[in-house]
Amino acid sequence: MARMHIQYEAAFADYLKHRGVSYVPVDETRRSMFAGAKIKSFDFLVYPKQGAPWIVDVKGRKFPYVSNTGSKRYWENWVSQADLKGLAEWQAVFGEDFEPRFVFAYWLGGDPDRWPVGEPYAFGENLYAFLSASLADYRQHCRQRSSKWQTVSVPRRHFVQIAKPIGDNGL
Repeated sequence: MARMHIQYEAAFADYLKHRGVSYVPVDETRRSMFAGAKIKSFDFLVYPKQGAPWIVDVKGRKFPYVSNTGSKRYWENWVSQADLKGLAEWQAVFGEDFEPRFVFAYWLGGDPDRWPVGEPYAFGENLYAFLSASLADYRQHCRQRSSKWQTVSVPRRHFVQIAKPIGDNGL
């Protein structure tokens, strides 16, 4: 099973189930080996009603993220270098008929006027927005965020162009 104790993945799975979208959660306890090296696991195989199946890595973020100093940051979208590499390797395993994608599951808070476009999804006592970006689009626009933590992110101006509500992607 996917790590359903993680609220973001559980909310996304519930969204897919509610929409009647076929999906397979990944068993996190069975780490795979590929050519002698571990591949970072993804979270779901998703089968949209139209188009190629998705290899999905869910990234849960608060919207807005409130720092220790109280400042608010919107559109947090960082991922690790291992996330990028892992999705690319999984696409090589599954083949070109599968599309690797990040799904950013935003736990919505703050001013609703600043929320992403689309209808919020209620799960438990929280509201979520799910946006998806293809690995190719993300890679094209990402920049190093932290060399220490080996993370990258896409500048906001590009992210809002490449990340679309998942309902706009056939889900």
